[in-house]
Amino acid sequence: MPSAIGAHVAPAPHSAPASLPTVEEVSAGGVVVDTSDAELRVAIIARLNRGGRLEWCLPKGHPEGKENNEEAAVREIAEETGIEGSILAPLGSIDYWFTVSGHRVHKTVHHYLLRATGGELTIENDPDQEAVDVAWVPIQELARKLSFPNERRIADLAREVLPGHLQGAPASRPPQCACRAGVRALRR
Repeated sequence: MPSAIGAHVAPAPHSAPASLPTVEEVSAGGVVVDTSDAELRVAIIARLNRGGRLEWCLPKGHPEGKENNEEAAVREIAEETGIEGSILAPLGSIDYWFTVSGHRVHKTVHHYLLRATGGELTIENDPDQEAVDVAWVPIQELARKLSFPNERRIADLAREVLPGHLQGAPASRPPQCACRAGVRALRR
């Protein structure tokens, strides 16, 4: 599956029969990091795929109304994980193709790096009820926990660029994030 890191999206090979209509979809989401301690935990969600298998992934969803991708990413992450965040940097986009209900979908997902600013880890606010579980994972283990190679590349990039966004941050921040209270970490 092709992916792009940075400002460009790599085109995916188009091998579907020309007879299927194509639909373009856009989503936004990303890597929300609790920077209140040295573990730098990231909130991820689990979804069941069409075959019923549990897949751990980054939170994401479609922009609503006149939302731009950044606004959609912040809202979707909050809905799917319960964690509010502010964008630190764009991480790039991935795109892929799949077939569903007699049409071919070309989906592009824009990812952002966010600092957690509040909230409590939960899936209770997910309006689509797509997330079946949510967990904190230390950023060093994130790529190993994610189910999809493209998202693992986004996780690796987040781990690389995050230190540049932590420099100059106050050493002891006031507790803005209730992110760690009553939260379980994903076990290996």
